[in-house]
Amino acid sequence: MNLKGKTVLVTGAAGFIGSHLVEALLEKGVEVSCFIKYNSRNDWGFLEELPDEKKKTIKVITGDIRDSEIVRHAAKDVDVIFHLAALIGIPYSYTNPKENFMTNVMGTYNVMQAALDNGVKKVVHTSTSEVYGTPDSLPITEEHKLKGQSPYSASKIGADKVAESFYHAFGLQVAIARPFNTYGPRQSARAVIPSSISQALKNGIIKYGSGEPTRDLNFVADTVAGMIKIAECDKSAGEVINLGSGKEISMLKLMDKIAALTGKNIKIMQDPARVRPAKSEVLRLCADNSKAKRIIGWEPKIDLDTGLKMTIEWVSTNLKKFKTDIYNR
Repeated sequence: MNLKGKTVLVTGAAGFIGSHLVEALLEKGVEVSCFIKYNSRNDWGFLEELPDEKKKTIKVITGDIRDSEIVRHAAKDVDVIFHLAALIGIPYSYTNPKENFMTNVMGTYNVMQAALDNGVKKVVHTSTSEVYGTPDSLPITEEHKLKGQSPYSASKIGADKVAESFYHAFGLQVAIARPFNTYGPRQSARAVIPSSISQALKNGIIKYGSGEPTRDLNFVADTVAGMIKIAECDKSAGEVINLGSGKEISMLKLMDKIAALTGKNIKIMQDPARVRPAKSEVLRLCADNSKAKRIIGWEPKIDLDTGLKMTIEWVSTNLKKFKTDIYNR
């Protein structure tokens, strides 16, 4: 399916990946509706960073993904849904697990039911590499068992299975995109890379949690390109597709790299408050992306150093927005 000229709904459009996805879809000539969480300030989140001429072309629907009626309304006359709306903070899930389950599981149910009721042609559901937990083998294939090592990952496993069930039970054309660790401009301070960069630039110090775990880092433009390819590929329906580089880096080496790229003399130290509970920490993440290459013809194009430099530039420009003295759970 060529998305050009199609009507697409993006849930979670005001967020980090969502706003980049909206921008990429507009570049392809797609008519985009954006579902964002209601707030009294009429604040469109990171969609506010789009040029005015682009903002004029999008349709914004405000509501709550947990409200089935507003989600059903948003899905009317839509060809494709990209479902990104979710609570994503892992530390936050330790203190508010119920909100994670209600938003991520029930929110996904609402999207799938709305898609089915409205005859939507394709749904791309956004998963996460966290669902694999600490892997039994590397690189991680899509067939690896799923482990709920945090309330967040458990809620995303539940959401994935809801999406999968609508494909098998009702024939809804659902594909599951499973991005590994996405980073880049517009990412919030709850994530390790913007948190570390902002601390380094403002305070000359980086406080981190555990240094040993590894992550498979992917620049946001690559993740978005993979999601669009999944939507356009007819063979992706019913499939789970990893979006990862197949490379891993430890958190401590990442901190060293960020410090070096800032060009400043940065002190790096561990902060016990940022350490996950031992049994909840995912020790290694590294994707097997052979399925993405085979089915949708995707692999990442932007290397880590290049992506980090672009992220540092964005954080530097927006540094006053970061509360570096407060650990954002």
